[in-house]
Amino acid sequence: MTDKPCPFCSLDDREIVLQAEHAVAFYDGFPVNPGHMLIIPRRHEPSFFELTPEERTDILELLDRAEALLTEKHSPAGFNIGINIGRAAGQTVFHAHVHLIPRYEGDVARPQGGIRGVIPDRQAY
Repeated sequence: MTDKPCPFCSLDDREIVLQAEHAVAFYDGFPVNPGHMLIIPRRHEPSFFELTPEERTDILELLDRAEALLTEKHSPAGFNIGINIGRAAGQTVFHAHVHLIPRYEGDVARPQGGIRGVIPDRQAY
């Protein structure tokens, strides 16, 4: 997919905010909102669908812990959870990762449709 070194495989330990045996969580380097976090498996694997059950379990545990942390720290009004799998879906770093994006009242003019907005012309239904 790419010959570039994986930026997630070379995280500095100081960047890690939460961790479990098979996964870690850290703040996104290009956040779409304050508190935007990424949760990744420690093992390099491009596709979420190829993760082991243990990796998925740890990712879900870290999602819960990250939500609690961000709720306490940022008091968002909601969250989006997203996973891009493959270039056609917008994946740009080919190390599986889950986005946890805090949402705030007024951060977009029309939040209705949420994740459906990845294809804007099909967001309204």
